[in-house]
Amino acid sequence: MNYDEQEFVKKGATYHKQWQNMPHYAAMVESMDENVGHLLQVLDQENLSENTIVVFTSDNGGMSTSIRTDNIPTTNLPLRTGKGYLYEGGIREPLIFRWPVKIEAGSSTDFPATGTDLYPTLLDLSGIKLKPQQHKDGISLKPLLEGRKIKERPLFWHYPHYSGGLGGRPSGAVRLGDYKLIEFFEDNRIELYNLKSDIEEKTDLTKDKPEKAEELKELLHQWRKNVGAQMPFPNPAYIEQE
Repeated sequence: MNYDEQEFVKKGATYHKQWQNMPHYAAMVESMDENVGHLLQVLDQENLSENTIVVFTSDNGGMSTSIRTDNIPTTNLPLRTGKGYLYEGGIREPLIFRWPVKIEAGSSTDFPATGTDLYPTLLDLSGIKLKPQQHKDGISLKPLLEGRKIKERPLFWHYPHYSGGLGGRPSGAVRLGDYKLIEFFEDNRIELYNLKSDIEEKTDLTKDKPEKAEELKELLHQWRKNVGAQMPFPNPAYIEQE
């Protein structure tokens, strides 16, 4: 298999694609875009837009892989890595709300949100009383969507397994404000990044900001304890190959 050396960049054990050049993937994206448009058009035609909240998001970023192959459909650059990792390429996705009567078209915010915020947000937007016991890990984003502010809170990720050929390792992460800490469970190594100044996560700040690293590490450990997060453990049947 011949590769254009400029098509892929290797960072650590992971291959990153520098541009998207897969025609059938492009066709799928075009089809998705076209049909989202059809859906919104029908809502308008049937006079349903005022009573319909539309949310567009994803469960993970596009692929990166530990195996060099021509079957990587996406590029996440300048974000680092992709699906199966806790770097930004794996966990930063689009989140779009549409509700013409309540949400100003074209408005935006840089407040970090997560998937567990969707349930309380939709309850709140619909005028339904919140159910805290059912959405302990999320908050309502309604104030943000109405142009108001929300108090900063930490976000947590727990990924206690491998991601096969994608290359992701067992790890956990916490983000608070501009800083994100990742802890790797194999050797308890930690990495700290300032996402505001280093969106590519190139500069590990654990040595430069040890107090911030320790603060976030303790926050992550306490969260895992509070929620009873399951941690990886050695497989007693594993036999190392010589």
